[in-house]
Amino acid sequence: MEAILTPDAPAPIGPYSQAISSGGHVFCSGQTPIDPATGNLVDGDIEVQTERVLRNLGAVLRAAGVDYANVVKTTVFLIDMADFPRVNAVYERYFAAAKPARTTVAVKALPKGAQVEIDAIAHR
Repeated sequence: MEAILTPDAPAPIGPYSQAISSGGHVFCSGQTPIDPATGNLVDGDIEVQTERVLRNLGAVLRAAGVDYANVVKTTVFLIDMADFPRVNAVYERYFAAAKPARTTVAVKALPKGAQVEIDAIAHR
């Protein structure tokens, strides 16, 4: 196992890695809309937050030597399922080619008051 850590994504806020590379796969922890430069939640609506989440996820993927095209599975956590179509519109721009398998779930709350969090599994 190899821990992946990049300053281009938010530092973990708990005892976990941004990602772990193991057995030809990269397991990315959930990314929230935290600006890695400030450590603060970005201001804005669900589209702005989803954009930041996916940029953070992309930074972790790049640090692991892969990109969005290598992602085989994601999980999207939303605090409001009414945001589903708006999140999809942003998400689709990042996964335009082969779309990964995905699960989307509604949750009561996310760290730091985020509206969305996304994790991913990629292959090398």
